[in-house]
Amino acid sequence: MKTKIFVLDDHEIFLNGLVKLLEDTFDVRGSFTCSEDLLRALSTETVEVLVLDVQLPEISAEELLQKIRTDFPSQKIIYLTLLRGTRMIQKLQKFGIQGYVLKNAPTEELLKGIKLVADGQTYFSKEIDSINNDDDLKNTLTFPDNKVEDILSPREVEILKLVCEEMSSNEIAAKLFLSVSTVDTHRKNILIKLGVSNTVGLVKYALKHQLLK
Repeated sequence: MKTKIFVLDDHEIFLNGLVKLLEDTFDVRGSFTCSEDLLRALSTETVEVLVLDVQLPEISAEELLQKIRTDFPSQKIIYLTLLRGTRMIQKLQKFGIQGYVLKNAPTEELLKGIKLVADGQTYFSKEIDSINNDDDLKNTLTFPDNKVEDILSPREVEILKLVCEEMSSNEIAAKLFLSVSTVDTHRKNILIKLGVSNTVGLVKYALKHQLLK
């Protein structure tokens, strides 16, 4: 009998391709672009493994994990993402996730990871596993290798630059004619996408990618 899984990713084209890739090996009981749809499905059907993306527009990874662990504490979870920030991974591990696979990993690695997690084991991409087991690297800031435009939207880049200029959310909102809540949401999403926890991490990223003039 095939392992039952749910898959969550907010990019519909990628999600559809991922489902087609996985359904030969697993019983994909549902695929979702929204966390609320996933949570509703979890309340009506039991699956062995959740395959989740870290970057969701409507909720942070930590908030979603908190909801899942509150209602479904033993649910097995593996992440499939572009993010390699070690601080983000360590935050997710506090919620007892069982796996973390990078989206640029070979297909066989993802299939292996899901199978191991379903069997009660853990699986982290080799690169991530080496960081977790190296005391000298555990607290380093590791940014994704992808181009800026592949990670952040033009609006997020614009807000990132203004944050690095020490502008507050109120000041950014006034400058860009946005609501303060919209700016705050963008700031939260930028932190999640880059796997950092504060403005210092944002400045380091901006400097590395020559976004500041």
